[in-house]
Amino acid sequence: MLKKVYITRVSKYLPNNPVENDDIEEYLGFVNGTPSKSKRLVLRNNKIKQRYYAIDKQGNVTHNNAQLAANAIKNLFHNGFSANDIQLLGCGTSSPDQLQPSHASMVHGELGSRSMEIIGAAGTCNSGMSALKYGMMSIQTGNTTNAVITGSERFSTRMNASHFDKEAESLALMEKDPFIAFEKDFLRWMLSDGAAAVLMQDKPNDDSLSLEIDWVDIRSYANELETCMYAGSTKNCDGTITGWAEISPEDHQNQSVFALKQDVKLLGDNIVPYGMKFLADVINQRNFDANKIDYFLPHLSSMFFKGQIEHHLKINNIDIPEDKWFLNLPKVGNVGSASAFLMIEELFNSGNLKKGQKILIMVPESARFAYTYMLLTVV
Repeated sequence: MLKKVYITRVSKYLPNNPVENDDIEEYLGFVNGTPSKSKRLVLRNNKIKQRYYAIDKQGNVTHNNAQLAANAIKNLFHNGFSANDIQLLGCGTSSPDQLQPSHASMVHGELGSRSMEIIGAAGTCNSGMSALKYGMMSIQTGNTTNAVITGSERFSTRMNASHFDKEAESLALMEKDPFIAFEKDFLRWMLSDGAAAVLMQDKPNDDSLSLEIDWVDIRSYANELETCMYAGSTKNCDGTITGWAEISPEDHQNQSVFALKQDVKLLGDNIVPYGMKFLADVINQRNFDANKIDYFLPHLSSMFFKGQIEHHLKINNIDIPEDKWFLNLPKVGNVGSASAFLMIEELFNSGNLKKGQKILIMVPESARFAYTYMLLTVV
């Protein structure tokens, strides 16, 4: 019989001071020395007011990704639980500091704790949830009695203007508009740095609330949809991807190959409908009544999608009124794999939860369209 699994502590680490909208380019720089054409439009739609960067105004790195994750983990520690008590470490990210070793290995190294089982989950926004599900199954089967899971991102260094200047110069030499394409500029105003961590155990807290994990369902639609968000590659006219290893080193700079890019039309057409399609399947298979949840925590890359989600919920006869939504995107930004954990952290530590309440988490991933739904019960 599978054991029950409980989230007993949740923590976060957001580097440095929050960066307001007017100050973004003071940190990321101006591509080709010119203010962005798309910045104002993107910020108006996403409604993000501030975000965090692990760099200073001179572009100096203050924290790498592994350090962000390790700092979030250290904020979990308390009397009776330390780094040497971790049995399984799972780390998800879409912005590792290096191709190899794995991000989880580097986080483990930052902790400097005893040897332990680790798992690194690749991908984008769902990587943290994939790591969480691995940890959950480890505890369910008795392989371990606890697991520490992180989601962390360090996007800021990838969005620095210096990574795009060469492409802008090449465009100018060809007497073209020296502004980088919207698909590349778009994400410079969307993403934030930070990390969050959860401690999962096979027993709930004795003297405080815990979150029992009822289930975690993950599904990919890569069999139906082409790539939408990508890095270290270029996208071809037929929708296929050419990876960096097949592109000349010179073109790595001329085409900003390692920049994070988004097919905005593909995103707008599919991210919400497919997410609702999966939710309908989850409701049917789990015999789950979404109308009875107490909190809805959807990971949104932009507040632009909130209205679309509300519309599709109504189409599917799901009533989740405004007062059940719990969002913190405007004040922390889109932190990719850490975003869902950051919402859980804020709600869990708010003092507002009561035993018996149900919390539904939704994490869409646009890279090639994958989704997670997780149901928690306050105990």
